[in-house]
Amino acid sequence: MKLLAIEVGQFGSYYNSRYEQVEAYGAELFVLSGVAESDHWKAGRFFISHSMDIDDLVRHAKLLHQDFKFDGVFTFAENSVIATAMIANALDLPAISVDAAVKSRNKIFMREAHREAGAPHPDFRMTPTLDHALKAGDELGYPVILKPTLGSASQFVYKINTAQDLKEAFPKALTGIAEMSQFRNEGITDVLGPNSLLVESYLNGKEFLIEAFTWDGVTVLGSVVDRVTLEGNTFDDDVHHAPTSLTDDELQLVHRAVHSGAVSQGLDRSVMHAEIRFHDGKPYIVEIAARPGGGGLDFMARISSDYCPIKALIDVASGSKPAYPDYRPSGRHTFALCLISSAGVIESITVPADVTADPSTFMLKLTASVGDVIKRPPSGNDIVGFLGVTGRSLAETESKAMNYSQRITVITR
Repeated sequence: MKLLAIEVGQFGSYYNSRYEQVEAYGAELFVLSGVAESDHWKAGRFFISHSMDIDDLVRHAKLLHQDFKFDGVFTFAENSVIATAMIANALDLPAISVDAAVKSRNKIFMREAHREAGAPHPDFRMTPTLDHALKAGDELGYPVILKPTLGSASQFVYKINTAQDLKEAFPKALTGIAEMSQFRNEGITDVLGPNSLLVESYLNGKEFLIEAFTWDGVTVLGSVVDRVTLEGNTFDDDVHHAPTSLTDDELQLVHRAVHSGAVSQGLDRSVMHAEIRFHDGKPYIVEIAARPGGGGLDFMARISSDYCPIKALIDVASGSKPAYPDYRPSGRHTFALCLISSAGVIESITVPADVTADPSTFMLKLTASVGDVIKRPPSGNDIVGFLGVTGRSLAETESKAMNYSQRITVITR
């Protein structure tokens, strides 16, 4: 089996470990980037179009398809979801529609689709200017959430408690979204929609991250992870535990919410990363992305529920229904977090040897290195890496993960 991965704008070697997992399942993997700073995949299987224009990417992909005869096209990157759908459709390979990709990428289109279909979602307003945002805050009632239409990784997402908070955060967010790496690495296409800001009503309950797939009208939840962070006014996507604490009845409600969101976005055969947040005891859709979740969610899924988002992605990309049942906890616990440093230029990163040597450390991935610039809210939401441990209980895994993370030192200036 030959698969083509799309990275419109290269994120260094961030996805390499996942590409290696794809090949571990027996696929021969090729990577096409629009722009890239360096070769980060195998010789003869990595290609650069030197353009982020979707027409150029499609032309390049067609030429490669003539030579290699791909069985499927996929992406791990949020900013490449639309380009991947366009390329896969152009190659007549399994794909979601371009319309579904757009609704799964741009949050204003996503919200409008949820509203039209009656899928549970927070109330929202499109707010291209501060005046629009202040009006939305008055109409929805504080606190509210300010977020980008084309966001990713919780960048420039704020909990706004007052009109004064909104006046301070809005100009920073409006400037920042134009400089986000996710936006700057987006494919150039006229269907992308506005790169702007939304104001949404605040959901007051707990949040859950879900790896799932939908196939011909049936949605399967593969993994459900609890977000255990108590956020302040910004959302650091940083601390998670699985298996979930949700009851069977709550899981049924979540399943219905995810399914209704998938249908409203036009996802018929797709893997999904869904984020659901409760409000007054009912689940609402924060977002549903047409790709697997990032960070260490694939590790957590395999360990805590015997579900592999990577294998599900391979199956869907090649036109096969994944052979996974609905969510079944394995009994093994996982606890994972983002490694966060102070803002500045990284001078050094020190990781104790016993942390990496511990068999219960299932993930220790550094995404930044010495010399990199780290931006923290309100200027950005950069992290240093990810850490995850497994064990017999929430208490055991939480204690070990927090201890290990505090012993990994990052010095910035």
